[in-house]
Amino acid sequence: MVEPAHPKRRRAASWILAVVLAVFVTMGAVGCSPSLGSPPCMPPEYRVNPSSAKPGEAVTVSAPDATCNPRYGSNAQIRIVFTDAMGVEVLNTTAPMTDKGGFAFTTEVPTPTAVGEVAVYAAPEGVDWCDDTGTNNRAGSGEDELEMASCAKPMKPLTITK
Repeated sequence: MVEPAHPKRRRAASWILAVVLAVFVTMGAVGCSPSLGSPPCMPPEYRVNPSSAKPGEAVTVSAPDATCNPRYGSNAQIRIVFTDAMGVEVLNTTAPMTDKGGFAFTTEVPTPTAVGEVAVYAAPEGVDWCDDTGTNNRAGSGEDELEMASCAKPMKPLTITK
């Protein structure tokens, strides 16, 4: 027959477990902390302004800096793609982005853009934006080709009128 644990040992084990849990909860609350392998720090939510435009009119795609530190680097770029209502990619370019993911890109709606809803895609260039590994969402230069994970690309609508 197994003897039950001594009450002092049970209290000590409970106390140790409570301390360990408190440490993990505190570390998780910090977010984007490199101490546990850097949890994903995804790009900030971007917006398209105005939400409706005619070909030739100016449109701005922008995002604020992330509240965590994704560390994109001093030469970071954002990839911006406009795909019109006919499925034609009418714009595919990069623009400067801050180390924390903020950017503001203004362009004229290309004249051959079909009337209807344009899908506006914006994501950091050279980064696995759909990092579902839980370790890091950045890709260093010279690393192997990234493979897109099976999740939806972030898209924002832009309505094109005539």
